[in-house]
Amino acid sequence: MGASAIHCAEDARRLARRRLPWMVFDYIDGSAGRETGAVRSRAALDAVTLRPRILKDVSQKSLATEVFGAPAGRPFGIAPMGMCNLSRPGADLMLARLAAQYSVPHGVSTVASTPLEKIIETANGHAWFQLYFSGDGVGTFKLVERAKAAGYTTLVLTVDVPEVGRRPRELRHGFTMPFRIGPSQFIDFALHPQWSLATLFAGKPQMANFEMDGFEFDRTATRANVTWDTLAQLRDAWPGKLVVKGVLDVEDATQLVSAGVDAIQVSSHGARQLESAPAPIDMLVKIRAELGSNFPIFYDSGIRSGEDVLKALSLGADFTFVGRVLQYAIAAAGEAGLERMWEVLSEELSNAMAQTGMTTTSSRG
Repeated sequence: MGASAIHCAEDARRLARRRLPWMVFDYIDGSAGRETGAVRSRAALDAVTLRPRILKDVSQKSLATEVFGAPAGRPFGIAPMGMCNLSRPGADLMLARLAAQYSVPHGVSTVASTPLEKIIETANGHAWFQLYFSGDGVGTFKLVERAKAAGYTTLVLTVDVPEVGRRPRELRHGFTMPFRIGPSQFIDFALHPQWSLATLFAGKPQMANFEMDGFEFDRTATRANVTWDTLAQLRDAWPGKLVVKGVLDVEDATQLVSAGVDAIQVSSHGARQLESAPAPIDMLVKIRAELGSNFPIFYDSGIRSGEDVLKALSLGADFTFVGRVLQYAIAAAGEAGLERMWEVLSEELSNAMAQTGMTTTSSRG
């Protein structure tokens, strides 16, 4: 079964689960704790309703929008995701080519498995660099300078990881970064030969952005020393657009505006950090109400369909980002699967717009 079997996100997830080793699938799919946060987030999105309208001329619709004044072919982009090449060799560049084709931002993770320079080149400039601050910050600011030199003009600082969330599904498999193979992993891989042979041929995925002098990365190291002063230093050092990702509190959002960031991204890290965090879609409404209509607010976490995209837009997001479902699709059927999943999201959004009498995504409200 290939890309033609993908008709919704759950189809892609089911196919990915069948193809991937358990350790890799659970790394992509898992959430914090008992995963009640993910359930709560999904329930909150499901509870949002859209307003059906009738007898509207929706024969000519556009899914295009703008982000920071630049045209984008869709109101959803690619969320930063670590070690994407675990889903299938070359996944990072598949995503980059998609970003180039639709002129949407590709969030390039600090822990991407392809160098940040190669990704922005392949994305034809449609790439934002996502930054984790770690250690004493020396290596972090080296990455900032490296992103600047590579041509990145938007930096996304992720602030909801003072420590990596506890994800029991990962812990049970002994998942680590850098990627290590022990006896249990070997058995897991042997039971999934298609993935294992392709990965063996391509080479073990690495955290490519750390292959530079003077920078070692420990995923489990504390990042708890990041403060508002750190943000101020980063603001001074970065001349381009600065987005802060992982915001779920109204007070934090207002302080970020005062700190001079260019946009905030409402996100629970896909429910992978704090199990008891509020549903991001609920906080989007509150943060938008506090900040008013003009300040840019982006949204990610839990988006599984084009209708979810429209829900987030209708509740105040200026732009949205999709993550896991794209990795499911790549794992399921490679680049053809990714392109099919993107088409599905686009078709679902277009259909929802028609049902609600909308011809552009900017006509929300």
